[in-house]
Order: sequence, then structure tokens, then C-alpha cells
Amino acid sequence: MASLKLSHIYKVYDNGHKAVNDFSIDIKDKEFIVFVGPSGCGKSTTLRMIAGLEEITTGDLFIGDTLVNDVEPKDRDIAMVFQNYALYPHMTVYENMAFGLRNRKVPENVIREKVMEAARILDIEDYLERKPKAMSGGQRQRVALGRAIVRDPKVFLLDEPLSNLDAKLRATMRTEITKLHKKLGTTFIYVTHDQVEAMTMGTRIVVMKLGYVQQIDTPMNLYNKPGNKFVAGFIGTPQMNFFDVTLDRRGDDVNVKFAMPNDEQIAFDLPYVSLSKAHDRYLHDAKVCFGIRPEHISIVEHETGIKARVNVVERLGNESIAYCELGEVEKEYVVGSKTQIVVKTNTDLTFASGDLVNLEINPSKVHFFDLETELSIISDIPEYATFDASIDAKGQLNFLANKVALAPEIAKAIGNNQKLSIEVPPSAIVSGSDYSLDVSKVEKFDDQYLATLAVGDRFVFALVDETVTEGSKYSFNVLNDKIRVLVNGESVLAPIAECESLKGMFTKEENRKAREINFFYEIGGHKIPAPQDNGHKIFTVEGNSCYKTEYKYEVNRKKIQAVEDGGVACPVKDVLNYLNAHYARVDYLGQDLLIEVAEDFAAASVNIEIDGNDVAVYNVEIDMRLC
Repeated sequence: MASLKLSHIYKVYDNGHKAVNDFSIDIKDKEFIVFVGPSGCGKSTTLRMIAGLEEITTGDLFIGDTLVNDVEPKDRDIAMVFQNYALYPHMTVYENMAFGLRNRKVPENVIREKVMEAARILDIEDYLERKPKAMSGGQRQRVALGRAIVRDPKVFLLDEPLSNLDAKLRATMRTEITKLHKKLGTTFIYVTHDQVEAMTMGTRIVVMKLGYVQQIDTPMNLYNKPGNKFVAGFIGTPQMNFFDVTLDRRGDDVNVKFAMPNDEQIAFDLPYVSLSKAHDRYLHDAKVCFGIRPEHISIVEHETGIKARVNVVERLGNESIAYCELGEVEKEYVVGSKTQIVVKTNTDLTFASGDLVNLEINPSKVHFFDLETELSIISDIPEYATFDASIDAKGQLNFLANKVALAPEIAKAIGNNQKLSIEVPPSAIVSGSDYSLDVSKVEKFDDQYLATLAVGDRFVFALVDETVTEGSKYSFNVLNDKIRVLVNGESVLAPIAECESLKGMFTKEENRKAREINFFYEIGGHKIPAPQDNGHKIFTVEGNSCYKTEYKYEVNRKKIQAVEDGGVACPVKDVLNYLNAHYARVDYLGQDLLIEVAEDFAAASVNIEIDGNDVAVYNVEIDMRLC
């Protein structure tokens, strides 16, 4: 049994096509992970890289605690079940299942014991003397699974194993594979393009599109909390309904107005609390994409719902699917119309094609997405909240219903402006005494607690500990180095990033006598020793062109050391005072670099040392992390 870790895995082919982009996941022992997505999304390529059948361009793959990038497939202790079963047609079922063990010189009595046990688990004991051609597709699939089971591998890899089966048999085999996973207690990684298989089998699902991971989550979180429009549309049958709408907050409600042709007015109201985590800019005459699943729309008898005309009805026995057009005007039925709405409902209701019906939307099941990025505008932990602020006559900052000292760096950034806006991420709020607000709600997400704090008729969000309770007062400070300051909507002061980015070259020095090569990250002529493994990775991926390419070197700010001796002597350009933290901006070989310093720091120069072991290297041209 084993865990797996994929860290910044890329697959780039010789023609420059990136099949897999920056794939990272930690897979726990005994998990059932499903890779799902449309054809060409990179799911099978990722599986083949785990198996060792496809070379990893860059990134690290661990099985257990062992780095296996260069380990042969046969030595990875994994078993793979292919789409086409890959059985030997001239061998019996028993011989197919025993073949791999015989190649490993396993004693015949052990082979028989393992094969018989696997056959018993898969209920194919009566077929051991048959050849594959005399078996059905489902039976062949069981044999392929049995061949994998007898090896007792650390990890099972299954590449669309049910795609060749009919619908009824696929449903049966889904259950069988799920039972098998529980019985064996082994890590399973399963690839499919069928979202039903993904939803019913996986403990976690990786949704992919065009080589990029869209979201990694549990089946129900993907269904209830899709991170973007693609995930929302891919998960669920029938597909989620999408409409362009305009949102406009009116007191305690948010009006949702559909973009309709012929100036038809169709709208409904949602309680503001259901959109309180959306950024305020989305709530004032803003155009967004609205999503609602067919099963979260009801056909109701009262006249207060949304009007729609039924075009087509599919009766499925226990439920009905109605394809409707928004509005009262009769229209020609067009599949994929921007005003078409699909409703999944029970069969007790009597309606038919041509009927005018009233639709009611479940307000707790709505989804909204940004029109450009297609990302959800509502997340469990909001990215930030923006509030207006002002400077009073005494030079204090009037913000979040309180007055506090104005950080010199903020004062410098806003100049003579007396009014500003501040973006506050939850991570910028820490326990303190500058502010005190009522706690409207506390929610737990994984191991984090999110407090919703009331500021008039709006909310700010804070990450807190379990001692903070709903209905209490929460006293806090705002970390000025973590906020963004805007004047007239334009950013004038950005938050201090966790990492610094530097540009530089990659070089080597050969010691022929010692028969060794040393690699360096070269920035402004200064050479930082690079780990040997990183040097070989960069050369392996990039070839000799690596010595002619400018790279981006990313360093965690906490790993940048000011030292008394050695390092690079850097003139101090200025000191930034955020009150809660102070930073010196230094000239590091022609590039600006920020280092955190003490409040009384006053040096004109400082020696900076960067440890090459803490540097991440990026090829900017093809947007790829090399190490």
C-alpha cells in the first residue's frame, strides 16, 4: 500500500505541445482518485506518467517516499488495467493471470494460491480454463483486474476500463470495482471521460481540461461548489443551465435580471445573504454568468415564478425533463438557445409541449461566474473584501467603522487623496485591538475557521481559531503589508508578495580533473550554487539551450538572509514602513529586492545571501516550472 505525490508535473512533447501543465496532487494511501475530463485533456497521459510508460518532462513523482521519475515501470510496484484488456488470446484465463508472476519466478504453488484467491474475489473461478475469445466483455475485464490483483501492487491504475462495455454492464462493473477497492484496501487511480463513473466511484475527483487541472475535490463538493463554469457544466446530468444576467443589490435582496432578446423583462430576487461572499463589484449593475442545475428548478402552480414556455418533454418514468424557453412568447425550438432552460422534475406534474409554466429557482443552489475568467464569484473563503476608507483632519485612517494610525507607506502611496479603497484578504486580519466587529457567522472548511464580520450592511472575512463564536465581538488588527490600496479604482499600493522573482541565467563549471560539473543560478554576474539534481533536471529538459535562456528565479522572502559576512553587498534604496512590518528595498545586482527588517533599521547597505536550495526555476517562454 502506498501514497503518491505528484509535484509540478509537466508533459511537453518535442513539437512544443503541453499535454499536462503543472499537475500537483497528494494522494493518500487507500484513496480512490478519479481523473476525469473530455478527450485530449491529459488524464491518460498523466496516468501513463505515473505508470512509467510516458516520460515526465519535468516535476517529481513519489510513490511512498521514493522518487520514481527514473524508475522502470516494472520496478514501481504498480499494476495497470487497460481499456482494451490487453489479454493474451492464446492463453487461458489462469495463464493470463499467472503470466506476470511466472516472469518474476514466483513459485508455482504461490502463483496458484494468488490466482485462485483473485478468481474467488472476482467470481471467475468457473472460467479459469477458458480463453478470452470465449468470454464476454465484462468477464474479460474481470480477468484483466485479476491479473493486476495477483501482483499485490501498491497502486492500481485503471485507464477507462469500462468504456468498451454496454450501459448495463458498466453500471454493474462500477459497483464491482468499488467493492474491490474496499476489499483490497489499495490506492486506486482511475481515468474516465464519464462523469457518472467519476461521481459514483471516486473519493476525490481531478477534473481536467486542455492539460490543466480545473479542480480537485470530493464528488459532492464538485457538484455543490464548482470552482469554475467548466466544472459546473461537466459535472451533473443534464448539464447545468447557464445564462448571462445582471446583478443589482437592492437592500436585503439582489435582483437577477436575464439578458433577453426583444427587451423581455425576466428577473427574480435572491436574498443578499446568499451572495454575501461575492465581491461588492459584482452586486451593482454587473453582468455575470448565472448557473442553476435542472433539478434545482421547480415547476409551480402559483403565478409568482419565472414564466417559461415548454417546448419538449422527456418522460423517464420516475422523472421528467422539460426543455423550455424563457418568456411567454412562443418561439421556435432551438437546441442550445441562450434562453433555453432545462428543468428536471417529478412525473406527478401534468404539463405538455406548448404549455406556459411558472418556474421557481432554489435560492440556496444558485451559482455565479465571472464572464471573462469563468471562475465562481462565490467561494468558501473569499479572496478579499473591499471597503472605502478616508483620512480625517488629524491624519488618521477611518476604516471599518474605526479610526487607526495611518501607515506611512499608505500615506506615501495615496498622496493628497483623502478618499481611498482597501482590499482586505482574510489572511490580513489577525487578533488585536485596533478594530472590533460583530461575528455574524463562523464556518469550518477543512482545518480552517472563517468568521463573517458585520460592517454595516456588508461583511469582512477573517480566518480565526475555534474559540471565536457566532454572536460575539471579534477584536483584530489589519496587517497593512497584506492589503491592496486603491485610489479612484486604480491600485496604488500592492500587498507584499510571499516570494521574490529575479531574472537570471543558468551556467555550469566543469572540473575535468575531479570529473565533476557544478551548476549555478547566475544573477547579474553573481553565481549562486544550484543543487546538482536541479542542474541535471534543467539540462535534461532544456538541453544546451539552457545556457542561453533567461530564467525566472523565485525565492520565498523568508529564505532571503541578511548576513554580516559574504553574500552580495546591496545598497539600500529606501525603507518601507507598514507599522506592523518594515521592509528594506535593496538593489540586488540591478534588480529590486525586499527584505524584512527591524523597526530601527537604518543601514545604508546590507549583505544578502540566497540559498540555491530554496530557489524555484521557471522557463517563462513556455510557462513551465523546471524545478
